[in-house]
Amino acid sequence: MPSVPPLDFSGLNTYSLHGRHSKVTVADFAQPVKPGMTVRELIANLPKQLAGKDFPELVERIAAAVTQKRPVLVGMGAHVIKVGLAPILIDLMERGIISALALNGAGIIHDAEIAMVGRTSEEVANVLGAGAFGAARETGEVLNQAINQGAKEGIGLGEAVGNALLQQNFPFNDQSLLAQARRLGIPVTVHVAMGTDIIHIHPAADGAAIGQCSHHDFRVFCRLVSGLEGGVYLNLGSAVLLPEVFLKALTVVRNLGHLVQRFTTANFDFIRAYRPATNVVHRPTLEGGKGFNFTGHHELMIPLLAAAVVDRLGDV
Repeated sequence: MPSVPPLDFSGLNTYSLHGRHSKVTVADFAQPVKPGMTVRELIANLPKQLAGKDFPELVERIAAAVTQKRPVLVGMGAHVIKVGLAPILIDLMERGIISALALNGAGIIHDAEIAMVGRTSEEVANVLGAGAFGAARETGEVLNQAINQGAKEGIGLGEAVGNALLQQNFPFNDQSLLAQARRLGIPVTVHVAMGTDIIHIHPAADGAAIGQCSHHDFRVFCRLVSGLEGGVYLNLGSAVLLPEVFLKALTVVRNLGHLVQRFTTANFDFIRAYRPATNVVHRPTLEGGKGFNFTGHHELMIPLLAAAVVDRLGDV
């Protein structure tokens, strides 16, 4: 068989590098880190590429929302609590930066266990075989009693649990998002998928009460979203539930005639998932505003975001 001759490149058309448009220039490069560098200097010296460009813009948008008295709403998964970030979020609430929180059902479990005993997150693999996973008595009793009482009072699930934690004066309430939000008068809504949370297997669980309180919270969340124009919605670590809730709330308020078009959204998570990217970052901002997507560990990214925003607002 004859061999295939290689293609002759000698006639290739070329152009000058000096006249070509390039996406990266030395003006966009990062600057070296220096001892004693401030947060503001660190952010300013990031490379002006990809997340290094997007992150400072998000910080500016959050700061603008706060200074203009627009809401900063945070929807979050329970892992944010499990990796020890409640104190940072509580500080942001106390500073008036976070306007409201939206949690999934697991969020109240980890938060309440922290309030009660200062620790949470059992080793599932060690107890699942014996059928003991999720069977902690106090967790089931305290939370289900709070929800059942909340249903009697006609209030939401987040408010009911916050009230119960404060009333029982647990030793670690100062580390509890729900207790501190209730103390500060900041709304916390809880969005439950029945059967996903350990408290649903306990004898005191009342499906009607859980559904009533969680639906009340969905309506409260819709009220909060109705005022989101010019504000910010942050999705921290919820891959499915909160992105779906946010999208439904947004369509409800637009259907009812509320102007919610120009606002900022951002998703922070370990990996890029379909629902946060679609239901938080892209679809909601098609009418205006801007969405951002950041990938990284919560225990690094959220403190960095908080530090940058607090530092930026130090001048106002």
